[in-house]
Amino acid sequence: MNLSAGYNKIDRLLATVAGWLQPLLLLIIRLYWGWEFFITGKAHLANLEKTASFFNDLHIPLPKLNAIVAGSTECGGGLLLLLGLGTRIVTVPLMFTMIIAYVTADNEALHAVFSDPDKFTGATPFLFLFASALIFTFGPGKLSLDALFGRKTSG
Repeated sequence: MNLSAGYNKIDRLLATVAGWLQPLLLLIIRLYWGWEFFITGKAHLANLEKTASFFNDLHIPLPKLNAIVAGSTECGGGLLLLLGLGTRIVTVPLMFTMIIAYVTADNEALHAVFSDPDKFTGATPFLFLFASALIFTFGPGKLSLDALFGRKTSG
């Protein structure tokens, strides 16, 4: 067996194993980050005046309304991620919320994306945005309500 054939055989084996693990990985990402979004949004809504004051300090227009919108998006979106329901749709406003968080609360980290990548990736919105982008790109996986309903409607 030549080196190229051996490489291809190992690559196919690893791709098969990765295919088996993908639904589990997507479930873990959805559960963890769905819960984190839910808890963060719930805290924003439970401490609405404090959140609105923080938004006001960041010069976000209509701070109380935007605090309600951001908190509701995170809280409701987090629950939907946990369930794997409407997943790709809900990741869009979640990503938007995290981009706004970068632009307003972590602007210095945003501008350091190339000059100081550790500052960019260490900012609070990064992992929330990254998890949302992964789920948007790869979908919720086979272990989700989206997949269950998809099977029932196509069957």
